[in-house]
Formats: sequence, structure tokens, C-alpha cells
Amino acid sequence: MANLTINGKSISVDVEDDTPLLWAIRENVGLTGTKYGCGIAQCGACTVHVDGVAMRSCGVTVSEAAGKQITTIEGLAKGEQLHPVQQAFVENDAMQCGFCTPGMVMSCAHLLERNPDCTLDDVRGAISGHLCRCGAYPNIFKATLAAAAAMRQRKNGGGA
Repeated sequence: MANLTINGKSISVDVEDDTPLLWAIRENVGLTGTKYGCGIAQCGACTVHVDGVAMRSCGVTVSEAAGKQITTIEGLAKGEQLHPVQQAFVENDAMQCGFCTPGMVMSCAHLLERNPDCTLDDVRGAISGHLCRCGAYPNIFKATLAAAAAMRQRKNGGGA
């Protein structure tokens, strides 16, 4: 039995300590926004935040995640208000099939939390190694930079 804190809620899951966090999130908790892509922490589809750091959940065990704050794509929004990156992905059509989208959003949100003044090269670095089968990268770059601008504007008192 492991105690996890996912999206601000304490949850007990009955799994082995070496179970990948991805499977606990999807199969035991029922949050299916985090996607299984490769299972070897290479594609980025399973990216979540663990104590505020973007991590590939298929490469993190439940025992490593226990006692830490885990945020999935479902926990990124504040109630009905999407996170600025989520909103920008919608507004900039930064997804096609949507399979890679949760992981991309989580990595881009992590980047903007650390560096809201990011450049295109910073965005490219943040999603380096993420695989998008549809090739939506140009719109993902555009959306992330738009989200950064929105976050800076909000921080400077220029928006809701």
C-alpha cells in the first residue's frame, strides 16, 4: 500500500513499491489524462509534475513518488479555469490527435513556472525528447510562447 498525494488529494493505492507511477495514476486512481507511450521514459506522453518538477511517470516508481506532491494534467487547471498553457494550446490549435498533448502541456507549464520570459529555444529544450506523431510542433511552440506572454501580462496586472 502506498500513500500518494495527487492533485492535492491524499490517495492510498494497493500496488507494489516498484510499480511505475504512471500505472498507479491510470489504473488505480483512474486519471487517464496521463498517457502511456513508450514505457521507457523517452516519448514524454506520461509527463507529470512531482514536487513541481516535470518527470516522466513511467520512469518513477510509486515508492519514489510517495510523500511528494504529484500533479497530473487533470490537476493543472484551477477549477474550471484552464492553466494558461492549456488555454493557449486550445487557442493555437497545438494538438491534432492529442495523444502527446498532456505531456507537452505539463513540460511547457513546468518551463513557464521557472522561466516566464522563455525564448523559442527554451521551449524547444523543454519539449526535447517529446514525440508528437502528428508534427504539431510549430503550434506547440507558438502556444507556449503565447502562454508565457499571457502569464507575464497577468503578473504585471494586465489581465484576469
